Amino acid sequence: MSAPPLSRRHRIRRAALTIALTTCLGAALANCSEAEPAAGQSAASPAADARLARLAQQAADTGSLGVIVRVDSGDGKPVEIAKQAAWTKDDHRLAAGDRFRVGSNTKTVTATLVLQQVAEKRIGLDDTVEKWLPGLVRGGEHITVRMLLNHTSGLGDFLLTPRFLPSLTGQEQRTWTPQELLAITPEQDPPTEPGKTYSYSNANYEALGLILEKATGSSLAELIEQKIIKPLGMKESFLATDAAWPAGKRHATGYEPDAKRLKALLSGTVDLPEGVGFAGPERPGDNVDTAAIDPSWSWAAGGMVSTAQDWQRFLTALMSGRLLPEAQMKQMRTTVDAPEEGGGYGLGLMKVDTPCGTVWGHTGGLPGYSSEIYTDATGTRSVAVFTMTNFGIKEKKAATTNKALVEAATCQMLGKPQPSDSPTG
Repeated sequence: MSAPPLSRRHRIRRAALTIALTTCLGAALANCSEAEPAAGQSAASPAADARLARLAQQAADTGSLGVIVRVDSGDGKPVEIAKQAAWTKDDHRLAAGDRFRVGSNTKTVTATLVLQQVAEKRIGLDDTVEKWLPGLVRGGEHITVRMLLNHTSGLGDFLLTPRFLPSLTGQEQRTWTPQELLAITPEQDPPTEPGKTYSYSNANYEALGLILEKATGSSLAELIEQKIIKPLGMKESFLATDAAWPAGKRHATGYEPDAKRLKALLSGTVDLPEGVGFAGPERPGDNVDTAAIDPSWSWAAGGMVSTAQDWQRFLTALMSGRLLPEAQMKQMRTTVDAPEEGGGYGLGLMKVDTPCGTVWGHTGGLPGYSSEIYTDATGTRSVAVFTMTNFGIKEKKAATTNKALVEAATCQMLGKPQPSDSPTG
């Protein structure tokens, strides 16, 4: 739930609808020079860190509302930043380690679990969906597991259908099963033959979750716990089963525009019924607190809760070869053209071309929560950018400053100077 590389996409939805410097350098950073890095200057410098912090504050103040940035250059000294708009501090003082709904980044976990089963020869990439889920997916006899993984199945997306939209916005309190979501999944418009064209759909990963459970006899939550969370020590991560946040644990608060602003933002993308907006307490600036909207419907497609550090731990373990055999990593990194993602899409993994080089990872979005998490090709370096709004960063100014922040953080992760054309505030 992209335009050019690294623009924000709302990853828990079809592609059209498409993170305070608190701990990194302490007081030393507060006293450092804020001069811009000169051409050829090392990206790892107090000046570069300070500039990244300013970009984060600028993004928060111009529509992102709150951002968490964590840059791990593989030197054991990660940079952690948390910045937020002033009015949001009345709700929550953001910290770099806050839990966050990471949305469609979950797809990379689901894909990893599937490929582990492929390695164990329980699931075949060329197995048909009909073999595993008879009668459940329209046209399933022509759709393979691989097509679900790389979004070439020809399935549409249930996300913005009239029946589901009230649940997405929190106006309807309903628990959806994956089977029910697949039942309301429309055809692509225009219809597309399976295997021919990339078209992002959450329905693909709802089906993959069901296939995993059938192939293993375990629930998806159990598989994630046993094969990802415990082995990697991801103590702050879990698959959400309802709207509740664990008591005594910190989490970020998400926000979205009110109904009028939302309709204006999505004009031409989806025809919203009059009055449809996000359910939640009203906040300044025509915003709504979305932290209590139930994300459990997103399940295998986007139901994970995590932290920047936890998710970087997962992604670097994956890309460095700790979770999959070489053959399955090769398959995961075999991409189809996906220009809207900034490059290509593999099996639950995005390849994104940035101003400073190619990165691998995914993006995620749920009401009030948007995220981009990437590594270099070896899994040595990683970056996470979390934003406390999703639909709200479609606004032009917010999109511009957010894109500049993500690009600067990614360049710093890759050890390259930040782009000279990034806003400086």
